Amino acid sequence: QIVSPRAQYIGPHRFLLLLDMRSRKSIFSASLAVSGALAANSLLCPSDVPQSCHNTTAFANTCCFSAPGGQILQTQFWDSNPATGPDDSWTIHGLWPDNCDGTYEQFCAPEREYTNITAILAAESPCSLKYMDTFWKDQNGNDESFWEHEFNKHGTCMNTLEPSCYPGYTPGQEVVDYVKKTIQVFKTLPTYEWLKKAGIVPSETVTYTLDQIQTVLTAHHGHNVIVNCNKNKELNELWYHFNVKGSIQTGVFVPVDSVGSPSSCPKEGIKYLPKKKAGATTPAATTTAASTLSTVLTSAAGSTSTANPSSISGKGHLFATSSGVSSPGFLVSGGNWYCGGGTPATFTATPAAGGSFTLTSSKGNCAVQENASLLCASSVATGSSFGYDGTFLTYAGSSAFYTAEVPTGNTQSTVFTKANTVTLQFTWTAA
Repeated sequence: QIVSPRAQYIGPHRFLLLLDMRSRKSIFSASLAVSGALAANSLLCPSDVPQSCHNTTAFANTCCFSAPGGQILQTQFWDSNPATGPDDSWTIHGLWPDNCDGTYEQFCAPEREYTNITAILAAESPCSLKYMDTFWKDQNGNDESFWEHEFNKHGTCMNTLEPSCYPGYTPGQEVVDYVKKTIQVFKTLPTYEWLKKAGIVPSETVTYTLDQIQTVLTAHHGHNVIVNCNKNKELNELWYHFNVKGSIQTGVFVPVDSVGSPSSCPKEGIKYLPKKKAGATTPAATTTAASTLSTVLTSAAGSTSTANPSSISGKGHLFATSSGVSSPGFLVSGGNWYCGGGTPATFTATPAAGGSFTLTSSKGNCAVQENASLLCASSVATGSSFGYDGTFLTYAGSSAFYTAEVPTGNTQSTVFTKANTVTLQFTWTAA
């Protein structure tokens, strides 16, 4: 079977085609007056929903089962010149619903395409918009056009985002859900940190093999990852594959092997170039020969590593991630979990001994109490020691935190370090 060529977006009016040109449907503008909150009221799905691409019979509730686009790809860019995003992070390309055989649909609902995604998010999810301004960037500087392209091409082909899946649907709800889910999945895939821990860092002089890169990413993702390069052998894109159990909005994303297009990078001589920004600090180039990386790669694949864990310092925000929660929110200044939108609290991480650090907020020091609950308050005399594993906040060596329930509306949930009903993790974003 011939798989349709994949068009990669590289600007508002320019595409790099992997195989040959394919026609693009004309985009019809969809207007939306943004006025008032869009209620998060997608349908609740039963617990026995089959995993996408794994059902043996037709599943009646199409709002709770992704089909035909059940092979979900979270795609990431490494834009080195011109550079986008932080020097030490990959950036978001999109979230794509491929068919289970590796083919795909595109621009599935012209009547639901949007031309004002920035306005929608500014009104309904300003935290998402702020994050996108750093981590979801267009290489040609037209972020709005890029976001429109990604939703209009891919988001309209996600059947669980169709208006009929929202009781009391208000135009724009599906855009907010698409963006939030894309960000949530992206945050669980810290490509730069994974590669860095294995000694694979941007360099003007050192090259890497496909096997070296693939070994590291597979060790973390649990399945092979598509590794793409441009014609100059420069690493520039990754595709992480998932199935989903439930809806795109609230379902559980399950890592799976790739289907469809293979990696486009050569077997060797891959360039992972530093991002070229005026005044930016380029990561130090490693002089380690490719053959000597095997020890580090073995560590990434599962052996015990003697490297000290990463640490953080300065001011930042703690964003939550929890399986099945489409809008996972953040940690508020008192130490509770909140999902109701708004501005996240600012925490200050102060380095301590052994790579650990303490946290303070506007409320005071943050510490784990005798009942294992987290509290930030002026009454806390001494803050607890926290850690950072390169991806998530940790306490006593574990990145898992817990609550009794997922907070809704304006409610907050107390966070615990001992097992409870809901498991969550926190990522750090510098303020």
